[in-house]
Amino acid sequence: MTRTIVLFAVMLFTTMAVSAQDSLYKRLGGYDALAAVTDDFIGRLATDKSLGKFFVGLSNDSKAKVRQHVIDFLCKGTGGPCAYTGRDMKTVHTGLNITKKEWDAGVKHLVATLDKFKVPMKEKGEVLAAVGPLEKDIVEKP
Repeated sequence: MTRTIVLFAVMLFTTMAVSAQDSLYKRLGGYDALAAVTDDFIGRLATDKSLGKFFVGLSNDSKAKVRQHVIDFLCKGTGGPCAYTGRDMKTVHTGLNITKKEWDAGVKHLVATLDKFKVPMKEKGEVLAAVGPLEKDIVEKP
């Protein structure tokens, strides 16, 4: 009986150790989960009264490219197998005159999206920690 308990504890510890080493990409649910999060997030941004202006005039092709770039960026940034082939964040956002207030609104939408998909607190914190440093490259106006 004791040997069974010890073996069970070893198996449990090993499983937990492997799970703890999983990339954020895997813990978030992989590519399909990131695509669903991206769709919801972009939808929130595009329909927001103050942020929708950044999506006005985009062709369906351009919208599809933006979506794919966001998915690939998140995938690569969370340890997934994707290759991000887009331009750097500063280049992409220069000239859009994004304000700190608009940045904050975007972050609120990201949090709402993560909450909608019931992303656990730990993983949500890791996503936000990864996105946070991008503010300096995206925000042009206080």
